[in-house]
Amino acid sequence: MRVLHVIPSVSPLRGGPSFAVIAMVRALREAGVEAEIATTNDDGDGVMSVRLNDVADHQGVPVRFFQRASPPLRPLREFGYSRPLGKWLQQQVPRYDLLHVHAIFSYASTQAMRLARQCGTPYINRPLGQMCQWSLGQRAFKKRAYLALVERANLRGAAALHFTTELEREEAELAEPGLPGFVVPHGIALPEPVTEARARLRTQLKLSPDEPVILFMSRVHHKKGLEVLIPALGRIRDHRFTLALVGDADPPGYEAEVRGLLEAAGLTARTCRLPFASGEWKQTLLQGADLFALTSHSENFGVAVVEALAARLPVVISDGVALAGALREHSAGEVVSLDVSSVAATVARLLQNPAMARSQAVAGRRLVEAEFTWPSVAGRLRAEYARILSARK
Repeated sequence: MRVLHVIPSVSPLRGGPSFAVIAMVRALREAGVEAEIATTNDDGDGVMSVRLNDVADHQGVPVRFFQRASPPLRPLREFGYSRPLGKWLQQQVPRYDLLHVHAIFSYASTQAMRLARQCGTPYINRPLGQMCQWSLGQRAFKKRAYLALVERANLRGAAALHFTTELEREEAELAEPGLPGFVVPHGIALPEPVTEARARLRTQLKLSPDEPVILFMSRVHHKKGLEVLIPALGRIRDHRFTLALVGDADPPGYEAEVRGLLEAAGLTARTCRLPFASGEWKQTLLQGADLFALTSHSENFGVAVVEALAARLPVVISDGVALAGALREHSAGEVVSLDVSSVAATVARLLQNPAMARSQAVAGRRLVEAEFTWPSVAGRLRAEYARILSARK
């Protein structure tokens, strides 16, 4: 079974989808699927320094990178036009049994689906939450026009849409009724324990050994609801805590707005502003913190939330995060409405009641072990691939 995954970018700057597709393909290959990735060398405003136009080993996965055009206007760069990728897809799409296309409203995904329709190669689309109501409401006129003129035919031509939560599927149904789809979540690799993570984190951040640490670790983007989280933490400054705000700003200009939010909330001196984290340092943050908070307006999944649960870290998330239903069902974390008062009260309650927080964290780890490991996810995806190909025959 030869499966090509097409995604506009695998740059870490693009957040969870970039990490997920690499791990997904790695797990599928371990499950016996001949899977690889075609993408561009996009890296936000710049490009990645990678081998182009041929297969390369990228984090243990076969990836073909193609040059992304870099026009001066940022919206044009964001579209990710790549003439070399388009030409390669035109030649190679018929040679694969199935395409798994990640994202919509982007050159790589749109072109891959269009070519697959033309040559009769079955394909799956994973819309990455871009069909959720909040996402469609951003630059709404452009997206609605693009959907009507270009993407609707691609979506309706798909063998199925791949959603990562039931909530994502429900929102897509509101936007485009009647599309076939299935739900398979993201997976993660269960982390290795970091020795003395709590002490190491506080040493690294120059904090006292017993200082409570609240962790935000995600792409620093206006979608993430920092305009709610930061004022909420400002309201509970009488509680002892330090905020570790981890992630790169996207776009970079958003950093100034974040600094303004911290200053207005009186949290500048109580915030450790850290860049994107990976590897052992990332796990030190997750395993050494006291609480994880993500107050996004919209998340079709929330990989960072699952990583926190896997690290046995208590979590507070907004009801805009699609994992909210699973957390409620399994008592695995706190789900709050996206307003300052609710977030402030919930965080304060967990800081005051560490036993309750630890109980939720234990339930969260059990949930991850049962539902979100990569071998389990890869097996479910392989079954969906086989079902689609069998129906095709």
